[in-house]
Amino acid sequence: MKPIIALDADGVLLDYNRAYAGAWERAFGQRPAEADPHAYWAMDRWAVQALDGERLQQFRACMDDDFWRSIPALGNALQACQDLQGAGYELVCVTALAARFEQARLGNLRDLGFPIDRVIATGRTTGLRSPKADALQRLGPVAFVDDYLPYLRDIGPGIHAALVCRGPNGTPNTGPDLVHAHSQHADLMAFSQWWLQQAPSHS
Repeated sequence: MKPIIALDADGVLLDYNRAYAGAWERAFGQRPAEADPHAYWAMDRWAVQALDGERLQQFRACMDDDFWRSIPALGNALQACQDLQGAGYELVCVTALAARFEQARLGNLRDLGFPIDRVIATGRTTGLRSPKADALQRLGPVAFVDDYLPYLRDIGPGIHAALVCRGPNGTPNTGPDLVHAHSQHADLMAFSQWWLQQAPSHS
């Protein structure tokens, strides 16, 4: 059995914020201008209005299978995954996406060439406990990489919790919860390089 590294998708493997602008254009016919390239949240990155009512439903209708199957890869995330796989790790995507989009997400990753054959879609919860905690405890990875600090809560002992610190403006990755992050990295490549320097090869 190869050791497993669990990876979040949006913000770690995939560029959700860029795809968000495409969904906005699909819904309303005009691509929004970029307001802040260093924003954490997609709504802050683009010059868009808060939505409610019918326009919100119109936008959400564009977040369908086609959307979740077509999100572009982030920078050098593909190379980072290839490096981890080459060192003998099995990579599993653990995402807080709704379960009905699990196959779309897997198809997206495969189409982009990621060496990932499993996606676990956990959905979201309203409590303080990470919606990924139960899935991670069952999976038992040696490490878990996410870009959203609250999702590192309660994942259990024995799992290295790595935080990708992207988008400094408006980031939620601050405060007391930083105690849950065992390491912090600029992106997945930075994590991969750091991890492989200190971990034994399993190839």
